[in-house]
Amino acid sequence: MLFVFILILIAIFLIATHIRIVSQSQAFVIERLGAYLTTWDVGLNVLIPFADRIARKVSLKEQVIDFPPQPVITKDNVTMQIDSVVYFQITDPKLYAYGVENPLNAIENLTATTLRNLIGELELDSTLTSRDTINTKMRAILDEATDPWGIKINRVELKNIIPPAEIQDAMEKQMKAERERRESILRAEGQKTAAILVAEGEKESTILRAEARKEAAIREAEGEAEAILSVQKANAEAIKLLKEASPDRNVLALKSMEAFEKVANGQATKIIIPSELQNIVTLSELFHESKNK
Repeated sequence: MLFVFILILIAIFLIATHIRIVSQSQAFVIERLGAYLTTWDVGLNVLIPFADRIARKVSLKEQVIDFPPQPVITKDNVTMQIDSVVYFQITDPKLYAYGVENPLNAIENLTATTLRNLIGELELDSTLTSRDTINTKMRAILDEATDPWGIKINRVELKNIIPPAEIQDAMEKQMKAERERRESILRAEGQKTAAILVAEGEKESTILRAEARKEAAIREAEGEAEAILSVQKANAEAIKLLKEASPDRNVLALKSMEAFEKVANGQATKIIIPSELQNIVTLSELFHESKNK
């Protein structure tokens, strides 16, 4: 009875220690008697004691490997350091377990050789400006090479490209010169804009002054015209009144004498006497006669 009880305890212990629960995003590679048997997915699974064993636990999540900087030589014989980052995912746990001895080390070496081959076909300037092209080519090459290992390469990124110190100094000087050139261009454009604005302001000011002078001249001319018109109207009115009064010969002579007197008081050096006033004696008589009256 005791023996049976011991056997039951041993069976319970073996079953309890050989029950396995596979979590989400994991897979277990199972071997039986040293040979591949199956791959466990998510759920409850039981190992047969002394026959089955878990050969490898595989994570199906996307993983990231950050490789240290690798020395590479460009087409124009410039040695630089480049470190890369590889994003991969295990798609076939069986191939991952039996395809290559050390998958991560294999990916690192494959990445280094592929990177050297690609950079060796490019010059320094192309290397610095063609990251996306290099990433795309590396991803395609690595994905194809790792397919027999049950690995899918999702992305490859060049994290840092470190050229030699002397080239970095030359690049910094070039960038500084470019910044100074852009600053000079911006300053010149600002001065040009300011000069244009000043010229436009002076133009507007000149136009306004000219229009003001024009308006003043027009107003002055209109005032003079109105004054002349008023004088002419007054003269016309005086002539009309004189005509309506029917003046005699003496009045006309007196008016002529007054007009002649105004002319004589001017600055003219020559005076033309009308034919009606050529008789000086008659003028004198008429003048004295008018004064006596």
